[in-house]
Amino acid sequence: MRARALKKQARPLGKDPIARLRAICLALPDTTEKVAWGEPTWRVRERLFAQLDNHHHGAEHLAVWLPAPLGEQEALVARDPSRFFRPPYVGQRGWVGVRIDGRPRWSQVAMLVAQAYRHVAPPPRTRRGRASDG
Repeated sequence: MRARALKKQARPLGKDPIARLRAICLALPDTTEKVAWGEPTWRVRERLFAQLDNHHHGAEHLAVWLPAPLGEQEALVARDPSRFFRPPYVGQRGWVGVRIDGRPRWSQVAMLVAQAYRHVAPPPRTRRGRASDG
């Protein structure tokens, strides 16, 4: 995804962080929103790539959980544990929690959401319903 598109997705949509996260997620191709486990989740062709953490089990934060490439979770948490954390249930599989309360860096959130999307997205469809050979 181009930097300009990420910047556009990260622009203010008011002060509601959930609305901003929703706009970032739904701007990605073939994305749908579905409530699961009592929270909004975003999927690309039924594959989960983002889940809202709205004070899950009494947590102090509002965050999004995202699948991350190998080593990304550890690097982000080590660099800024006030913004990133290992979420319950999925943290052991490399997912990273990204706080969206307070003053998040929305351009960084948009970049991480796009990365999570690419991490789980199936190959693009072609007219015949198969991925192209390249």
